[in-house]
Formats: sequence, C-alpha cells, structure tokens
Amino acid sequence: MLSIESLQLVDLIARTGSFTAAAKALHRVPSAVSYAVRNIEEELGVELFRRLHRTVVLTEAGHHFVDEARGMLKKMDEIKRETLRVANGWQPSLSIALDNIVCADRISALMADFYRHFDNVELIVRIEVFNGVWEALVTGRSDIAIGATTAVPVGGDFQFRDMGSIEWAFLVSRNHPLATATTPLSNEVLAAFPSICLEDTSRDIPKRTTWLLPNQRRLVVPDWLRAINCFTEGLGIGYMPVHLARPYIESGALVEKTVEHPKAPAPCCVAWYGGKTPPVLEWVLDYLGDSEKLHREWIS
Repeated sequence: MLSIESLQLVDLIARTGSFTAAAKALHRVPSAVSYAVRNIEEELGVELFRRLHRTVVLTEAGHHFVDEARGMLKKMDEIKRETLRVANGWQPSLSIALDNIVCADRISALMADFYRHFDNVELIVRIEVFNGVWEALVTGRSDIAIGATTAVPVGGDFQFRDMGSIEWAFLVSRNHPLATATTPLSNEVLAAFPSICLEDTSRDIPKRTTWLLPNQRRLVVPDWLRAINCFTEGLGIGYMPVHLARPYIESGALVEKTVEHPKAPAPCCVAWYGGKTPPVLEWVLDYLGDSEKLHREWIS
C-alpha cells in the first residue's frame, strides 16, 4: 500500500518541479528521491512524471494522482484534528430544544452569536411544546433544553438552572361575549366555549394540555402565533403566557379576564444531562447566564 510519505513526496515534487528541489527540501540526495518515485510508479504501474533535462512534469495520470493524493492528505489532517478535539471534549454539533414559550428574538440572537463564536460546530435548534422538550432531551435528540416547564416527567441524570415562573393570562377577544363580564368567570360559564390549546409535541411521553375543562371542546394549534390568531378572531378562550400576550392586551386586541380558578404559574428551567460537559455546551450555559438573566431575556 502507498504510504502517507509517498503521497507527500509526489505532491512535493509536483509543487517544486524537480527531484533536486524536492530532495533539498527533504534534506536528501536527488538519487534517493528519484529511486523512491520509481518505486511508487512501479507499484502503481504508471508513469507519474516525464523526466526532462533539469525538471519533471506530471503526466495525465500524474495530475490525477496528485489531485487525489492532496484530497487524501487533507482528509487525514482533518481526521487528526477532529480526533484531538474529541479527546479534548469537542463535538461536531450541538442540538438545543426550546419550548415555544420563549421569546423568538432571543433564539435568533443565540444562533447568530453561536456561529460567530464557533466555526467548526453545527447548531441544531428544535422548537418543541410542553413535554416534547423533555422528550427531545431524554431521547438524545437535543443536548440542552431551554424553557422546559413543570416537573421532570421522566427519570434521568439532569442538571437544571432555574428560569423563574411563567405567569399566565386568561384571554378572550375584545368582541367575545365574555369580554364585558365584570365578575370572576366560573368553570360552568367557561366550558361553553372552545379552549384554545397548543399541541404537545411529545410522541412517547404523555402529552400535556394548556388548559381544558371537563366536556369542553378543544381548538388545537401548533404554536402561540396560531393561538393568538384564534384568540383575536374570537374562536375560543384560554390561557397564554403573560409575556407573549402583553402586546395584544395593551393594544386592546385581547382582553384579560379574571376567573374563579386561575391557572398557577409554571416553573421554568434550563435542563441538560449531567456528567461531563463538553466545551460547546459550557459556552452555551455561560452565554445564557444566571437565573435572573434567563428570566429577563427569555420569558419576561
């Protein structure tokens, strides 16, 4: 088999244009270089160089060989570098699962800053809903979850960073029959109208529902943007995170109502697997900051 040294030698001769120049660069005599090339040509069964008076030029087969050899040498260097990175905790990609409750502008900022910092790691961002965030983490589809809510639904060696709590607003359209109600709304009154619910993206872990009363009809949507459209059109009623609903409440498009049995705030956190933390994940955790910063930037 041809050795790496053989590939490097042919490449060097092609770049310098002579056995003498290549021998000088290798601190060898020209006859030794000529002998080595002849052995390579005999092994291949082709002539790589045409010998002229003081120089050599590549044959057509030689050009092909050098192109392939340079590709192989480049790949070998990449293998060495990546193996060293892996030994030092490097990984080729990082997958982040984000709950649909987090602020969209922070997602864009994170992606931009990540790619400015890393030029050799891919970032994979998944938008999930409710238990879909935990499932992405548990199954290994994601390395870290941002905005995971309620208690951990499965066992596992997780580490956490608190993000504070999600506050909920009960909403109806400004033209909805309940918009003018002045007293706290009972479950009996609310059950007559469809509940706008987000679709939990989990497939194996039991799904959660935003809010639903017994015998109440659902209107299931994939994300909060579609939920807002349904709220403003008066198609249903229900809860939204306050930080997402606030602009629509302030503009008058949606009306926040008081109910007899309000939804409790939902604890929210960043979660990742315990054990060894690779450098790219350490960078993300440092970028996200402490609990106060997380709450202010992602769910406030």
